[in-house]
Amino acid sequence: MHAHRLIISLAALLVLAGCGTRQTQEAPPRKPAEVKAQIVRLLPAKTVDREGWATDIYAAFAAQDISPTTQNLCAVLAVTEQESTFQVDPPVPGLGKIARDEIDRRAAKVHIPSLLVSGALQVRSSNGKSYSERLNAARSEKELSAIFDDFISMVPMGRTLFGGFNPVHTAGPMQVSVEFAEQQARNYPYPVPGTIRHEVFSRRGGMYFGIAHLLGYPVSYTQPLYRFADFNAGWYASRNAAFQNAVSRASGIPLALDGDLIRYDSIMPGTTELAVRTLGKRLGMRNPTIRDQLEKGKSLEFEETRLYQEVFALADKAEGRTLPRAVLPGIVLESPKITRKLTTAWFAKRVDERYQRCMAKGK
Repeated sequence: MHAHRLIISLAALLVLAGCGTRQTQEAPPRKPAEVKAQIVRLLPAKTVDREGWATDIYAAFAAQDISPTTQNLCAVLAVTEQESTFQVDPPVPGLGKIARDEIDRRAAKVHIPSLLVSGALQVRSSNGKSYSERLNAARSEKELSAIFDDFISMVPMGRTLFGGFNPVHTAGPMQVSVEFAEQQARNYPYPVPGTIRHEVFSRRGGMYFGIAHLLGYPVSYTQPLYRFADFNAGWYASRNAAFQNAVSRASGIPLALDGDLIRYDSIMPGTTELAVRTLGKRLGMRNPTIRDQLEKGKSLEFEETRLYQEVFALADKAEGRTLPRAVLPGIVLESPKITRKLTTAWFAKRVDERYQRCMAKGK
């Protein structure tokens, strides 16, 4: 009788183990046509060329080996809708004036008289029109970028004002950084007849690099809201802002929660690093070690450092509760294109609203 019970118990355990195995198995990958069809369904109703968008979005996911889950697809669609309402090269109101103001600002900085600037802009450009005429007619960043490329290469003053670097920094339907795209171009899956800058202005390039910026790095966030903030403020900005909050609570020193842990433009320590140093004795860490571990702030690895873990331990103890490990960075957005006070938190919340609507649609 005892042996019979034992056999039944073992059988039950094997059944439970089998159930557990089946529950943890990954779902088989979906067929490309199935994913594309879902993207078409999830796109906003007024989107033009839905099949084309679905093809480029799916290709970006596949090329980067990012899982096209409903959550990931909705995250990408929410950011794209916020940034461009699914226009490959979205128009910017008053762009010509914005560009001219930027030229005048740079001229004043290097003490070039406005009369001389006006004269340079009357020079005929490569298409026969003056630079001034082309600036006045510019309606999108793609057009403006082409004007600046031409101006820098053709007119000596262009190189003086812009140092050989095109001042248009973001592009495409996800408004991704051109510099980021250039850094991530090694595995770009399409032939590049021109430059990566030109590719970012295309739908396929803009979506590829935008998706890389949004989803192409590992995080421990429990809510996509913080990825949306990072998309605006930089990778791990939300995680780092939470660390700054912990440093402030443990040290009593107020800090701007901007996600910048160290100064990359100087060997001098920034405000966050100086605040962490005041905790050095309590942490049992010397300044070089603190600096070394803060430098990991652009990777997930930072969360495994002794500095990260012990600063949170001090702060949690001081507050008598577990502090959040992610907070929205307190950054005011600055750009010639922005005409009202906006913040990273505002951006993240607006995108999250779109994300939630997309997820409800995907059920």
